[in-house]
Amino acid sequence: MNNKKSIGFIPALLGDEKRQSYTIPLFAIFLSIIAGSAVILITGKNPLQAYLSLLQGSGIIPKESYAGGTGQLTDFTSFLDILAPMIFAALAVIIGLKAGLFNIGVSGQMLISGFIASILIGYSDLNSFIAKPLVILIGIIIGALTGGFIGFLKYKFNINEVVSCIMINNIIQFVTSYFINSYFVNPVSRQSNYISKASSLTIKGLRIGDVKADFPIAIIISVIASIIIYRLLKSTILGYEIKAVGSNRDAAKYAGINVGKTIVLTMMISGALSGLAGVSYYMGYFSSMQPRVIPTLGFDAIATALLANSHPIGAIFSSVLITILSKGSVYMSSKVGVVKEISGVITSLILLFSATGTYIRYRINRKLELQKTEKRSGDNE
Repeated sequence: MNNKKSIGFIPALLGDEKRQSYTIPLFAIFLSIIAGSAVILITGKNPLQAYLSLLQGSGIIPKESYAGGTGQLTDFTSFLDILAPMIFAALAVIIGLKAGLFNIGVSGQMLISGFIASILIGYSDLNSFIAKPLVILIGIIIGALTGGFIGFLKYKFNINEVVSCIMINNIIQFVTSYFINSYFVNPVSRQSNYISKASSLTIKGLRIGDVKADFPIAIIISVIASIIIYRLLKSTILGYEIKAVGSNRDAAKYAGINVGKTIVLTMMISGALSGLAGVSYYMGYFSSMQPRVIPTLGFDAIATALLANSHPIGAIFSSVLITILSKGSVYMSSKVGVVKEISGVITSLILLFSATGTYIRYRINRKLELQKTEKRSGDNE
């Protein structure tokens, strides 16, 4: 008897519970690409050309031609520059989800961390050997304090973290806007003053042969952070407590875990990662910030975390995909004529299909269990 045929093609393809951690996200990507292709076809464009231009715009594959002094390396290092904050932001969402917390305030935590780091270090005369480590440290501290405050409100007053995150996002957005417009605005760009080159987490204007490139220091830190969060969740007592609280808070409390402390610590770690996303975004990829604008990257990180199946290492790969969609959309629009908002539609489709992952897993595992039951019954006969 062919077991794979008995349970159907899709369940056999996605496999057992161990394989589903990566097969279901890949299946979600496949479905979103198919659905995205249908949307592109409706606009009268070629989906293959559109997806090819996304890769070209991101520097993954070469373009047909480049302007003087630039090349594929220029585009690729720029891609890595925006990839780093995406990884940090996705990790911030993931560790919150592990504790049953939804940190929708990543964007606000990014903004306040980038703002404080800018005014304290970005506008100083410190040399790069002192400024860059201080920028990273400030990002961690400010982000952790902001996230920890949200965790404290959850623990002490049982205020839903989604509500407090939304409120704090708005407060941060308008307070930073006031100070930028009042004290730090650039009269020409109408954005905040540009930070010093020494404080930037991206080494800009490097020449490699005849090609100009930017090297983002934060991309290395983001990969290290993914490994650290993975080991934290897998091999430490705190990681076990975080997952226990996320699974069942009453049971975790009965087992002797300090639920309130774990909630606050989890949100502090999540906030620290958001802070790193903020400084790598505002003091790396960008060198200033626009008043009254909150970074959408913090919300894209939700789709990235879901696509990664809340796995810290998977966050690297899902961040690559989401960043390709956002980074390559401008080139896709100019080259193929597909409006760049289509990339947002595809990202939303990925989020939609990823959100159904739990249901897909339930249906597949149910079929597998039924198949095992039928097999045992047949063997007994």
